[in-house]
Amino acid sequence: MANNKKQIFLNEVTDQIKSKEAKAYVSKELSYHLKEAKNTWMIKGLSETEAEEKAVEQMGSPTKLGIQMNKLHRPKVDWWLVFLITTAMGLSFLPMFSLGYMNDSHYIIYKILIVVLGFIATVGVMLVDYRKWRSLGWLFYIIGILLLVFLAFFSNTMINGLKIIKLGPVTIESLMALPFFYLAWASFFNNERIRIWQFLLLFLSPILLFLALPSISTIYLYSVMVFVMLWWSKFSKKVKWMMTTGTFSSIILTGIIVWPLIKPYQIERLLAFIEPEKYSDGAGFIILKSQELMEKAGWFGWFGGFGQPRIGEFIPEAHTNFVFVSFTYSYGWLFGVLLITILLLFAARMIAIHPKIKDPYGKLLLIGGVALYGIQLVSNIGMVLGFFPLTSMSLPFISYGLMPTLLNAILIGAVLSVYRRKDLVLSA
Repeated sequence: MANNKKQIFLNEVTDQIKSKEAKAYVSKELSYHLKEAKNTWMIKGLSETEAEEKAVEQMGSPTKLGIQMNKLHRPKVDWWLVFLITTAMGLSFLPMFSLGYMNDSHYIIYKILIVVLGFIATVGVMLVDYRKWRSLGWLFYIIGILLLVFLAFFSNTMINGLKIIKLGPVTIESLMALPFFYLAWASFFNNERIRIWQFLLLFLSPILLFLALPSISTIYLYSVMVFVMLWWSKFSKKVKWMMTTGTFSSIILTGIIVWPLIKPYQIERLLAFIEPEKYSDGAGFIILKSQELMEKAGWFGWFGGFGQPRIGEFIPEAHTNFVFVSFTYSYGWLFGVLLITILLLFAARMIAIHPKIKDPYGKLLLIGGVALYGIQLVSNIGMVLGFFPLTSMSLPFISYGLMPTLLNAILIGAVLSVYRRKDLVLSA
């Protein structure tokens, strides 16, 4: 009888709640509190049946409680991040206009497709309950490894020296393995039982596959992401230092072994960063040219409006790695600073959300997202301004290309998924 009364009470409460996720959460939370209250009454001398009835009565009106729970625990949407991603996606069309690519139907259609797929990925990932990923770390890791293995050993298609998989208009590259490793490492670091040797093996295996492609910039992104998540995990400082020291020792040893495999153009890019004038006929040309264009940009740029377009000015990799150069040169430093501010607000917003997240796994997803997004932004802008060596690094949401857009869309979607369920963490 008491069990029936308890179940009737829980049903009446959850009937007022619209979200299925919130229904399950509230039912578990109230069941826990009812159990605690029941035990308290039993200690005072009531029988089990009487104690359970008393606990139910103590909760008050199930209808009123259900309405309150519906308001408190309904899924949230971080409209700031939604606004930022919409704004960034809109601004990504501006370089296409200034470069004349919007006169080509192929570029127009593909750019629209990129933006649409980016929004679909963001919303799709947001709607999935991130807590279901917690136990799927090994699955995500294996998918990432299999993707790299296929690229390294079974793909014969190459663009700019990188192996790719071509599926009609869609090009899949090594960058697309990062979301899977991002989800995998969040799961691994949420489990404090991982051994140091396991960490080294799991960390270094993808790096060896990235080297086989080769994809140095992706190794850089992957490494920074993993170590930021490691140092934000709950492992002891001793374990963190042992993992870090062991990894860097292994990387140095691996670097010595694979140095002969490094491509000449990659070495030249590094040397050109140090002395661009000496390599002005090669990699140094891009550095010097980008610096020259940034100096010429002025506050209002050279594309219509306040300035006149400068015909015939060559901008290297204008719609991909050096899109910030073309953006600033065309629209001026006023718009360039505005763009950087908007892109920085993504990271600032993710950091602001962090204290509101109670779930350790959700916190790791948030930190990994900030690291992966932030290092792309800092590296691309730093490369353009001459503070960072030349590398294949996209500007988040602005550079032309499906894979970089999908990567960052998935990251923002994961952050939105965590935020959406921030009030659905059980207290016990």
